[in-house]
Amino acid sequence: MIRNLLIAAGIASLSFAAIAPATASAATTAKKHESRWDRHHPRRDEVNDRLTNQNRRIHEERKEGDLTKAQARTLHRDDRRIRQEERDMAAQNGGHITKSEQHVLNQQENAVSKQIGK
Repeated sequence: MIRNLLIAAGIASLSFAAIAPATASAATTAKKHESRWDRHHPRRDEVNDRLTNQNRRIHEERKEGDLTKAQARTLHRDDRRIRQEERDMAAQNGGHITKSEQHVLNQQENAVSKQIGK
C-alpha cells in the first residue's frame, strides 16, 4: 500500500501542471450539472456525497486487501444505517435535514471513516 502511495504521489507531482486546468474545467462543469435536488437539499446532498465516497473507499480498501470481507460488510452496514437515518430525518422535516441533524450524521460518518483507514 505504501509503495502504491509513493508511486501515485510521484505520478501526481509529474502530471500536476497538465491536470490542473482540466480539473478546474471539470469542477466548473460539475457545478453546471448540479441537479435541482442538489440545490434545494444541500445538507442532504453533502451527507449523501460523503456516504458515496466512503462506499468507494471501502471497496478500494477491500480490493487492496486492507479490509477483510467481514470488515467491509460491517462498514457497509454502518453506512446503510446512516443513510437510512438521513432519510428518516428528512421525512420528518419536509424533505430537508437541519444543521444539527447534519452535524450528527457527519459525526457518525467520521467514526466510520476512521475505521476504513485502519
